[in-house]
Amino acid sequence: MHQQREPSASESYFWPGVWAIALHVLVFGMLFVSFAMTPELPPSKPIVQATLYQLKSKSQATTQTNQKIAGEAQKSAARQTEVEQMEQKKVEQEAVKAAAEQKKEDAAQKAEESKKADEAKKADEAKKADEAKKAEKADEAKKVEEKQLADIAKKKSEEEAKKKAAEEAKKKIVEDAKKKAAQDAKKKSEADEAKKKVADDAKKKAAAAASKKKAQEAARKSAEEKKAQALADLLSDTPQRQQALADERGDEVAGSFDDLIRARAAEGWTRPPSARRGMTVVLQIGMLPDGTVTSVSVARSSGDGSFDSSAVAAVKNIGRLTEMQGMKPGDFAPYRSFKMTFTPEDLAL
Repeated sequence: MHQQREPSASESYFWPGVWAIALHVLVFGMLFVSFAMTPELPPSKPIVQATLYQLKSKSQATTQTNQKIAGEAQKSAARQTEVEQMEQKKVEQEAVKAAAEQKKEDAAQKAEESKKADEAKKADEAKKADEAKKAEKADEAKKVEEKQLADIAKKKSEEEAKKKAAEEAKKKIVEDAKKKAAQDAKKKSEADEAKKKVADDAKKKAAAAASKKKAQEAARKSAEEKKAQALADLLSDTPQRQQALADERGDEVAGSFDDLIRARAAEGWTRPPSARRGMTVVLQIGMLPDGTVTSVSVARSSGDGSFDSSAVAAVKNIGRLTEMQGMKPGDFAPYRSFKMTFTPEDLAL
């Protein structure tokens, strides 16, 4: 319900003012009409005649004065009429102005009422929206509470089920433990027997492997001793003897030096994890007459950088081959700059 608005001072005096103006206009209008419709009374003959007679007997100056007075009277009456008409127009203008102001005030009042109505409507809508929001929150809170209660009930049920399952599992564990103990005892007995058998087999295999390794080591040492003896013979004999041995052994001596270089490289080789059987790297080796290794580079890669680098490092680690000291220039010439092929098998002697 809207609060009734108190009328302003201008509204309180508006209609009385309008009625007063209208009444004045009506009075002036009636006066004007009455003046216009009033019949002229005929002058009294004796008086008029006496007057006229007297006027006629007067001088011309008097006549002119009277005419002037009559003209002034007519002008005065005309001015009075004009003033009355102006007053009437002014009254009408004021009435129109008052009506316009009233219309403006009515429009403003209507706009104000419309604005208040809109504000009231918005407030009502906001209130309804707020109530709806509160109701929604209350509903959500209720749902949350119901869900919490359901979760509590579910949790309680699950705990009971877990407790029951735990008791059954405990009982089963005890039974399984008893069975397992019996099985473990049986398996332990079997395992002990199998372990004893495996140990016996391992001892036999170890003995066989040791015997085989010992035989291989003896064969390798015998071969190395033969090669070393051949080199010693070649280096220690007289020039005539060396030439004879060189002529006789030729490729055998060269092969011995190649084997010696591989053997010394194998001693300082560190096998990289990527090294595999079948890899082959060709190294370009430079050497001085005293057997000092001066340069090592990869002439053809194996395809594995780690293995290539390990082979280069192994040859560099040789340092110097004292066995090559005293070789004739002709015999040493092939070793000044030469190529050698290395494989993981060559370096893992």
